[in-house]
Amino acid sequence: MAASTTTVFIVLLSIFCVFVGSGLRCSAESCTGSGGGDDSKCAGATDGDGAATECGCGAATNRQTADDTAAADASSVPPPASAADDLYTTYPRTNRMVRIEGGTFTMGTDAPHFPQDGEGPARRVTVDAFYVDAYETSNAEFARFVAATRHATDAETFGDSFVLEALISERVKSDITQAVAAAPWWLPVKGADWRHPEGPDSDVRGRMDHPAVHLSWRDAESYCAWAGKRLPTEAEWEMACRGGRESRLYPWGNAFMPRGEHRANTWQGEFPQHDSGEDGHAGTAPVAAYPTNAYGLHNVVGNVWEWTADWWTTRHAAAPASNPRGPATGSDRVKKGGSYMCTREYCFRYRCAARSQNTPDSSAGNLGVRCAADALPDYLAQSAAARDEL
Repeated sequence: MAASTTTVFIVLLSIFCVFVGSGLRCSAESCTGSGGGDDSKCAGATDGDGAATECGCGAATNRQTADDTAAADASSVPPPASAADDLYTTYPRTNRMVRIEGGTFTMGTDAPHFPQDGEGPARRVTVDAFYVDAYETSNAEFARFVAATRHATDAETFGDSFVLEALISERVKSDITQAVAAAPWWLPVKGADWRHPEGPDSDVRGRMDHPAVHLSWRDAESYCAWAGKRLPTEAEWEMACRGGRESRLYPWGNAFMPRGEHRANTWQGEFPQHDSGEDGHAGTAPVAAYPTNAYGLHNVVGNVWEWTADWWTTRHAAAPASNPRGPATGSDRVKKGGSYMCTREYCFRYRCAARSQNTPDSSAGNLGVRCAADALPDYLAQSAAARDEL
């Protein structure tokens, strides 16, 4: 059976919003907050464990896969070449990693903005030392991976991915007849993938230093493994995000714009119609944009969501834990950091404690990756040694 016939994006009728990836259904009344306002109003929804969740920026872009085997078989078909395959050699490398010393920190919060997301409770967590990418994975770095492996992303395999309506051309939009009732700004676009972020009439020329998007969890895991790395656990990610600052909202503190300066790429203007780009960027920003946190990480909140290794759960023990890795199984994976689409009014998830989820084969125009590692890969250690000798 062809992959295009075995993949159905979640199309919602006026009376229901259906999140198939998490087995979630919520009535239209419980989804009143998903039309651009405070999606915490979706408090009537529950996940498979009966825990509260929401109808906003998480499972709204879940992909429903009827036949994972067919999808896996189709992924072996090499994707067509594009300008992205040739441009990566002209861009500086952004695959550098930084070491995060092991220690104990406060994970989560006792003052959650979205309790249904499982942001709390605050708990003491100990994490062993690890390495994490200083940058989100750029188009140039992902192109190197594709050139070496001929990897076809899930978006390419299935033939479509979710794109923010405001970024889609009128020509492409005219062919779209489906939308997500709980999040009508998301449209399933045929031909949207990492090479074509806004659909088939777009490309990444001039954006090779921007984060690669439309990456599923499976794509992210494959990329990190090829690079001699892995996905970070949620605990590692949050420790890296906080930059040694205890119980702060953002990687740099509690003020979102200290001294009036933008520190992250989020949405300004009326969501979802217009991003004014007051922070310097409408849509994604280069992976090296904005000041780093105290650990040297760029764009650890905002810009694009970043996958973690953990399965999703909203229930966490308050007792201290060492190197937690989440549930043993699940249906959705945890993503962290928020994206350029986040606003205080809609999706206030550009906080270190914030979290969301998608099924492992889901992709969208604000989903990317940042890798981690137990030890610095040999090729990066050799590069670092060579730089030290200069």
